[in-house]
Amino acid sequence: MSNVNSIEFHAIIPARYQSSRLPGKPLCMIGDKTMIELVCEQVQQAGAKSVTVATDHLEIKKVVEASGFNAVMTAVDHPSGSDRIFEASCLLGLNDDDVIVNVQGDEPFIPPAIISKVAWLVINNNAEMATLCCPIHQQEEVLDPNAVKVVFDSQQRSIYFSRSPLPYVRNADNQFEFSTENHYRHLGIYAYTKAFLGKFIEWPESRLEKLEKLEQLRALENGTDIYIDVVDEAPPAGIDTAEDLAKAIELVSNR
Repeated sequence: MSNVNSIEFHAIIPARYQSSRLPGKPLCMIGDKTMIELVCEQVQQAGAKSVTVATDHLEIKKVVEASGFNAVMTAVDHPSGSDRIFEASCLLGLNDDDVIVNVQGDEPFIPPAIISKVAWLVINNNAEMATLCCPIHQQEEVLDPNAVKVVFDSQQRSIYFSRSPLPYVRNADNQFEFSTENHYRHLGIYAYTKAFLGKFIEWPESRLEKLEKLEQLRALENGTDIYIDVVDEAPPAGIDTAEDLAKAIELVSNR
């Protein structure tokens, strides 16, 4: 399949109520809508066959359903968003070969094209899992451990993800050399089949995953090809703090 606009996938948005830095985050108001409503609207524009919020809080479910979107209640104690999404996929009765896109519930400005693009990667490559990245334009970002770097091969398969500079480029003077042609930042959006997700959550936390605190390394360490493609620029950052929320509110008010 080569037409991104004709693909079939399901989008599931994990939306946990508790957040250490911003409690009740999905219900925070941005303009006249809650954060989770804005995320749902962006996802709907991507052309998903279904859009579902997977939450652990009844008020989030009520708000989502009042906005005309679907929501399912999932367990409070899931160790990760992946586990929450798999429970939701089972509650929805999805088939093993259905493609699921994991869209974070704190990204109200995520471009719809990114969502459909990552789904297309799974379908077009008959893959189990896919993700996206973008070029890094600032050397400081390469050195920032909060910016996850990725390297990949000529067949669009991820080789490794790291919080460290990756790759480490050395010139004749043995100094770090930055290049936008060599450095890519991983974007935290994933697509996978339901069957793969069911396997993934059963695997124990892997050695490299523990070291880097990057869940996707569990897939690589278990021999999974993670297909990856490059988008021109990073989508707007997710909302993690009260300061992030204030910036989002200002952005909406200025539109």
